[in-house]
Amino acid sequence: MKSTEMPKFGNLQGIKVLSIGSAIAGPFVGTLFSEQGADVIYAESTISPDMFRMFGDVFTVEHRNQRSITLDVPSPEGRKILARLLEKCDVLVENSKGGTWAKWGLTDDVLWEINPKLVIAHISGFGQTGDPGYITRGSFDPIGQAFSGFMAINGEPDPAPPYAAKPFTCDYITALTAAWSCMAALYRTRKTGIGESIDIAQYETLARLQGNFLTEGINNGKQPQRMGNKDLRSALENVQKCKDGNWVMLALGGAAVLKRVEKLWGLGDDPDFAETHGVIFKTDGPRAEKFVKAAVEFCQTHTAEEVDSILNAHQIPCSMIMTYEMMLENPQYKARETITEWHDPITDRMVKGVGPIPKFKNNPSQIFRGGATYGMDNEDVLSEIGFSEAEIQNFYETKTIKKQ
Repeated sequence: MKSTEMPKFGNLQGIKVLSIGSAIAGPFVGTLFSEQGADVIYAESTISPDMFRMFGDVFTVEHRNQRSITLDVPSPEGRKILARLLEKCDVLVENSKGGTWAKWGLTDDVLWEINPKLVIAHISGFGQTGDPGYITRGSFDPIGQAFSGFMAINGEPDPAPPYAAKPFTCDYITALTAAWSCMAALYRTRKTGIGESIDIAQYETLARLQGNFLTEGINNGKQPQRMGNKDLRSALENVQKCKDGNWVMLALGGAAVLKRVEKLWGLGDDPDFAETHGVIFKTDGPRAEKFVKAAVEFCQTHTAEEVDSILNAHQIPCSMIMTYEMMLENPQYKARETITEWHDPITDRMVKGVGPIPKFKNNPSQIFRGGATYGMDNEDVLSEIGFSEAEIQNFYETKTIKKQ
């Protein structure tokens, strides 16, 4: 696909992004840009295709709207192609072990000699600076969760082990952090004409998102105990199984909410509940026992859908724990078109997935193509930046580029 064949839409049309890396944390940044109309070129390694190609239909989701080329970046001819691409790009997103690009001689200063306005996002497990023993370490999603402290506070209480949140929580949060960082840098670069380099360490993105858990831990020496779905002080487990075998999540807190739910469950006139209270603690004696019994009985005598409907009708926070089948049939998912479908060039069929989010009113996102086949746009992209047919053929022969 040529850039002139791409539809014009979104708030980022006219922005050009070069994405070099694999799996999730780096490439998903490109997805967020491409869904809002940016021209995103995804360059895969010539050594092997992106491992996400082996994970079923996910590649067509996380690379939709992107053009695909292959490139041996550190090779002499690969650097020549890279330079030509960067001359035309606004943003470079690369994910690799810390220091990899510097080792190749492709430092930020070298890249800015090519394009002084370039926004460079380096995504790595442990960052580009710091302790030399950590910088070059490899990392995947669960490594980021473990090193960030996030994993230590998730899972069931001891003696159960800590739990890594699924799926790929650290990778996706890293990508979201990188995407907003690129936009902040782009805004400033457009004002000053001076590029920016962003050092995104995977573990730091989850370390940042731990709220009072982390602040209590590092300021007061209180390592939170893992509690699973249950507050260790609360009498009631928030997750309850219902009559039909499905599950609901209850969020019963605050005096007003408890007053409404206690009235619904026939406890409103019980003297044990007369005193104003915003939480039902384990230590609340008869009140705790009666409350837990009423909650469990209510859930076990109603389906999950009934529990969800009744509680929300009384302004009591509750949600069914949605399965994928439920999501496809849910009226809110349907009304907002949360699940949509598009053509997948890899399998030549229509596939479903979550549509672009969030929703823009004046310049909405679009999906015009699923993830491309390996090297699908080599010729179009390279010809656009000035390489002749003979030069492109030579790149194939020297294995600087490849195609499926």
